[in-house]
Amino acid sequence: MAVGHVLEGDAVRRQDPELADVLLAERERQSSTLQLIAAENFMSPAVLAALASPSANKYAEGYPGNRYHGGCEVVDLAERLAVERATALFGAEHANVQAHSGSSAVLAAYAALLRPGDTVLALGLHYGGHLTHGSPANFSGRWFDFVGYGVDAESGLVDHDQVRALARNHRPKAIVCGSIAYPRHLDHAFFREVADEVGAYLIADAAHPIGLVAGGVAPSPVPYADIVCATTHKVLRGPRGGMILCGAELAERVDRAVFPFTQGGAQMNAVAAKAVAFGEAATPAFAAYAHRVVANARTLAAALAAEGLIVVTGGTDTHLVVADPAPLGVDGRTARGRLAAAGIVLDCCALPHDDDRGLRLGTAAVTTQGMGVREMKFVAGLLASVLRGGTEPARAREDVRELAAAFPPYPR
Repeated sequence: MAVGHVLEGDAVRRQDPELADVLLAERERQSSTLQLIAAENFMSPAVLAALASPSANKYAEGYPGNRYHGGCEVVDLAERLAVERATALFGAEHANVQAHSGSSAVLAAYAALLRPGDTVLALGLHYGGHLTHGSPANFSGRWFDFVGYGVDAESGLVDHDQVRALARNHRPKAIVCGSIAYPRHLDHAFFREVADEVGAYLIADAAHPIGLVAGGVAPSPVPYADIVCATTHKVLRGPRGGMILCGAELAERVDRAVFPFTQGGAQMNAVAAKAVAFGEAATPAFAAYAHRVVANARTLAAALAAEGLIVVTGGTDTHLVVADPAPLGVDGRTARGRLAAAGIVLDCCALPHDDDRGLRLGTAAVTTQGMGVREMKFVAGLLASVLRGGTEPARAREDVRELAAAFPPYPR
């Protein structure tokens, strides 16, 4: 199938014009607004083409060479290639590339190591922990006894003394290091030390930084964690999906936790697309991209601070920026709505030691489009002007549309 057909939806337009209009409207939305959601990115045309390939038709329960369904000899090659590329890229002994999402990967990690009722130590939800880190609305909070650690009130950095004290007091079966809204690198060696002291497994939830790890601009959790859970989208720029990395001694337990315990058949088109993304992430071009992502995030953080927003931890080491817009007279939820009207798309998030919601921004997608530090300064200024009321959202929307047009995610 031609890549152009994947991007333009020609086949869908002929068969289902109504849905084709919806798909093309989404493409227009992505192309005419600023995608500052930290969990999103733009896949390459090659990754998109793999997602739209006939491998989507294949039912493939099990693993290469040991499938329940016949006719898997070709898709086995794709999965083996994805595994080989993932293990080489991250220096892991084993990779499972079948997880449907980051949450699915974390569920499988828990299933491999824990039993219902076990105690788990993880970053508290209010400080940037994920739903799978103990939310009562999630399986994690219902099946396990989670204890949350936090961050220092002054610096916003993980409170290592508290982590150690809680671990000694609660003796968890597992410790989770990872976050969806923590803009600094985590000290994996410290968490390994604490886990060893109390006899706990260490699970690294690297959904956000794994692409930076691939690009050589973030420390790898692989040498320290028993299991590393990750997503293949975000900075890694692959298809929406999950991945698990571990040592050889846990390989069978992890694979059985994914299939048959938590999932059925793998999505072989997604597995093929992951293989493409891993191959792309192993190139010097991707490493250069990862460095630009971080440079853009640091520029954006500094520019937002100069505009009067409070930047959590005073900056960032990653693609993430967490900011409090309160000094500009709005809370996070109000700010998100006002910015959405201006075509600036981002998320709300909890702020440490505060009930108000802040803003979570990411630079992965706009960096893929080719934007640089000059554009980040412009975006910060426009964002602040909209929040202060100096620029009406409708007027800002035209500026956003002009900027986005200069950096199309998929040039025709």
